[in-house]
Amino acid sequence: MHTVDHLESLCARAWPALAEVPLGNWSMRAADGFTGRANSTLTSGDPGMPIQQALTVAEGFAREHGIKPTAHVVNGSANERAIEAAGWRVDLDHPGGAESLVMTGPLEKFALGVAESRDLPGWWELTAGSEVSAAQRHVLGSGPGVCFASITDNGWVIAAVRGAVVEDVLHVARLAVRPSHRRQGLARRLMGELAGWGLEQGATTCVLQVAEHNEPAIRLYEELGCTEHHRYRYWIPAVS
Repeated sequence: MHTVDHLESLCARAWPALAEVPLGNWSMRAADGFTGRANSTLTSGDPGMPIQQALTVAEGFAREHGIKPTAHVVNGSANERAIEAAGWRVDLDHPGGAESLVMTGPLEKFALGVAESRDLPGWWELTAGSEVSAAQRHVLGSGPGVCFASITDNGWVIAAVRGAVVEDVLHVARLAVRPSHRRQGLARRLMGELAGWGLEQGATTCVLQVAEHNEPAIRLYEELGCTEHHRYRYWIPAVS
């Protein structure tokens, strides 16, 4: 089983920011505001200096890149307690939600078919929006072993998901189904095909990061055999 810090590291490698600067074992990340994960400092492990000093460095990095100073912090960790003691607070107003579950599960349990990776315009429109920025293309299109999986209907992308394999883990993100095609089992089918692709790439386990309020997604992943591994929250300076 992967440790929390190792799994967080694998997730970060599967979701590359435009700018990434190490701070000891921490990683300061910026991607023009596209997603909290790519625009926060991952605080797993030892930053190589006192926590208060490390947070000051992270604040400077964030401001230099025009983003809000934010720390990605594992719930209940020693670093979380130290970050709270340093005067930071949970970002309850974070657009994607302050707290997320990290879920894992064996791919062989739900693999069904093998997804084809197709870089279709409709894939980007469904997962990133009508106007795709350079930051979005970098985060979603970069990294090792990326799969742009989709289901189409008469050439129109009706369901899409991104997969990225790092070591033996398939990182799953941006699962989306058009409202007109929901409740037809497309998300489950797409996940099965992506799992099959992941197995072909040498992965054995999937990992998903899902906001705690996204109950439909959590239920789907549980039905596929995934369970909660740990949680993380976004923290910000108490006084900005």
